Amino acid sequence: STLYQLPEIGAGVTLHTHFVVREDAQLLYGFYDLKDRLLFRLLIRVNGVGPKLALAILSGMSSEEFVNTVRANDVAAMVKMPGIGKKTAERLMVEMRDKLADWQISTIDGASTANTAFVASSKALNEAETALIALGYKPQVAARTISAVVKNNKDIKDSESLIRLALKSMV
Repeated sequence: STLYQLPEIGAGVTLHTHFVVREDAQLLYGFYDLKDRLLFRLLIRVNGVGPKLALAILSGMSSEEFVNTVRANDVAAMVKMPGIGKKTAERLMVEMRDKLADWQISTIDGASTANTAFVASSKALNEAETALIALGYKPQVAARTISAVVKNNKDIKDSESLIRLALKSMV
């Protein structure tokens, strides 16, 4: 859907990107809105959802529609999307419900003013998780550890503190 939001050829544009490094490829995903990239990153953390399926979801419905679908627990709407069966739709509903609890739809430059703290904390979470992965931890272990640290210490907002506490909790 980003393709349809791009300006005319020759006009300047800023895209929010997500870079994936695998053994066999280096992939760069671009998003017009920050909220779409944030939702993409939340989706690829769900077991059984990779970048290809996450893009299919974001191409099949807007981020607002996806959030409303999850909040309404509308499995039927998810199953209508290509590549999503009933089990995957149910898994998405369960795992995304908590992650999208603080999500707000109104946007100013990709993030709502009321949601700025959520976006900032999500950035710190992503940075901390990326740092743990770079240190050699598996993505699932890194995500689980960061989530546990955040649950136990709700007031932490910067990635350095998250990384420090996560490493301490793993020892």
